[in-house]
Amino acid sequence: MKKIIVIRHKVGNFDTWLKGHQDRLDVFAPAITDLKTFQDTDDSNSVVLVMEVTDMDKFQAILNDPSTEALKKKHTVLEPITVSMPVKV
Repeated sequence: MKKIIVIRHKVGNFDTWLKGHQDRLDVFAPAITDLKTFQDTDDSNSVVLVMEVTDMDKFQAILNDPSTEALKKKHTVLEPITVSMPVKV
């Protein structure tokens, strides 16, 4: 079952991070079908990703895989990375 999730984090350099878009698509491809990118209007180094996830276990494994640390560093991703899921009301 697909879920829409929201990921928020800061980056050290937005232009550097933005150039890594294809890397993000490639890395998360086994777990997502869609990725939208947003930038905060009041903080250019604060970004939001909205993803359609097909497999949350795979997504979490990719996000927490030590091999993704090199990409995070290359793309200037700063911790913490916050993942939010929809709430049924």
